[in-house]
This record gives sequence, C-alpha cells and structure tokens, in this order.
Amino acid sequence: MQVQALSFKQRKPFALALSSTLLLVALAACKHAPSPDVMATVNGKDILRSDLDKAYNNYKATQGDAPQDPNPEQADIVRLNLLRQLIDNEILDQTAAKLNLAASDEDVNAQLIELKAPYTAEEFDKKLKQQNMTLDDLKLQIRRKLTSDKLINKEIESKINITDADINSYYAKHKSEFNVIEPQYHLAWIVVTTGATQQAGSLQNNKGTSDADARKKIQIVRNRLTTGEDFGALAMNYSDDPNANSTAGDMGFISESALQQRDPATLAAISKLKVGQITDVLPVYGGGGPAQRASGYAIYKLIGREPAGQRELNNPSVQQNIRQGLRQSHAQLMQIAYIEMLRDDAKVRNYFAEQILKQGSR
Repeated sequence: MQVQALSFKQRKPFALALSSTLLLVALAACKHAPSPDVMATVNGKDILRSDLDKAYNNYKATQGDAPQDPNPEQADIVRLNLLRQLIDNEILDQTAAKLNLAASDEDVNAQLIELKAPYTAEEFDKKLKQQNMTLDDLKLQIRRKLTSDKLINKEIESKINITDADINSYYAKHKSEFNVIEPQYHLAWIVVTTGATQQAGSLQNNKGTSDADARKKIQIVRNRLTTGEDFGALAMNYSDDPNANSTAGDMGFISESALQQRDPATLAAISKLKVGQITDVLPVYGGGGPAQRASGYAIYKLIGREPAGQRELNNPSVQQNIRQGLRQSHAQLMQIAYIEMLRDDAKVRNYFAEQILKQGSR
C-alpha cells in the first residue's frame, strides 16, 4: 500500500499537536518531586513528616507500658492509619472553612480555659510536657475538634429526624428487649483514670497520672458540681470516658446485678440516691473488682430508676432510649458516608504509601 505524503495544510495541525504533546511531556519531566518531608497532600495542602511523627509519638504514649517496640512493618502500618486520619482531618478542616464553620479563636480560648481550670499554671505546663505537647499543639487539637463538631452538627446531626413511626417500628421488633428481669439504673458518670487514655481536644492523655493526681482532679470536679455546674458539660471536658464527648457522660441503663458485680459499694451508694442526685467520689476497679487496686475515680449521677418488668412503649424513658439509639446509629452511618464522599471529591496524594509500595517492589 502506498502511503501518501501529507500536504502542507495537513502537516500544520499535525505538527502543532506533536509540539503540544512534547511540551506536556517536557513540563511533566520538569515537575519537581515533593520534598521528602511531605507525606501527603490534600488539595495542594501538605501534610508533613513532622505532623505524622507527632501523631505517631502521641499514639505510642497511649499504649502504656508496651512490652517492646513494634517492628518496622508494624510501625509503618500504624503510620499509614494515622496518616489516613490526618488526611481526613485536613479534608474536614478545608470543608468547614468553605462553609464558614471553622472554630473561632473565642471558641478555642473558651475551651482552653475549661481545660486549665482543674490545674495550677505549673501543673498545666507539666501536663503538656508529659504529653510532649506545646500550647499551640493543644490549641490546634481543640480547634480541629470544635471545627469537626460544628461541621458534623450542621451537615449530619441537624438533618437526622427520628419519627414516632421509627420508634414504634423499633419497639415492635424488639419488644422482648424491654422486658427487664431486674431493676435498672439510668446513670451518668465522670471518671478520671490513672492509666493511659486519650480524648481528642482535651488533656485526657493520662499516661503516668498518679493516684494522687486523679484524686485531686476528680475532687475539683465534684466541688464544681456542688456549686451547680452542669454535669454533662463537666463530663465532656474532664471525663476520661472516650464516649463522654458524644454522650455527656450518659451510661444508659445498667442492671442491678451488673453494678453489684462491678463493686457492691458503688451499688450501695447509687441505690441511696434520688433521681438527679450525685454520689461522692468512688473508686473504679478493673475486671477483678475491689480485689484489685483502683484504676481511677468516678462520680455517678442517677438520671432514672426502673423496676423489673415489661417496659411499655408509652414509657417516656423507653421512647427516649430508642430515639437516642436510633439517632446515634444513624448519625454514625451518615458520618462515615459523608467523610467517604468528601474524600472522593478531594484531590489526595499519599506519598508515604507510594514510597512503601516502591520499596516493597524492589
């Protein structure tokens, strides 16, 4: 087959297309690789090695007295998971900024004042040093938590509507669950532990907290309760319960036998309360009960008390319990889906993951 030569008019667009292609290739070749200190980018915003190192060191601080350091592969698995969290945090921050939902300096300072309240200035500085944190680190942690809460409240929580029909349907399918064979106590608590715990946006990373420190902190909280401060607000700010932020310390209903097994003295103190009253400071024990040394201290509030028997749907506590449970499960599902959607829309580049794959293929 004879190939015809291109005419001048035909050659001109071909030449332009070829030159454009070569230009793109040249630009791609000239594009500099990111700095080795950049672990990932989110819509052009860098996440640095120092950010990941800090998250990893904080993670190790929450592991207590681990028997040995993880091997390099295990450490990198942890780092990849932490980097995923940092990427998600950055996506949420950028989304909140677009929607004008970023926490203000006033919001951050108000939360900081709450966190400082149980401590002297020297104790507060010591707490920060124990956690290898600066004041700016803590402010950033607070800002991100408050910003995330505002975003989720607007985009998720405000759009959830649990109807009476939803509650009726749930009760009809789970009626047997509301046939209680023993008395139940609806409780809230504020707990301060002496072990290693961590709660975002607070100083609740208590690795190395002594028994005396825990006693002092819980007693300060108890004193503030006696002056009329809100139990739920204090629980969110000072409790080491990881669910305190979302539940305001609400433990739900706990059976009498479960409390007895936990600690007879705790059951005895709670059984003397009237609805709305709080206990004195009580010790908290591990799985072995009072035979073990106290792992922390708690204050309990009695929200309600229910006798044994079938709980009917017209019982306000039944409706509240179902509504709260449905709302929490729906919010959790929607939040996961929302973050996945935001991640899909974001331009993310994970250089650390690419580096691991590249090294592993050699």
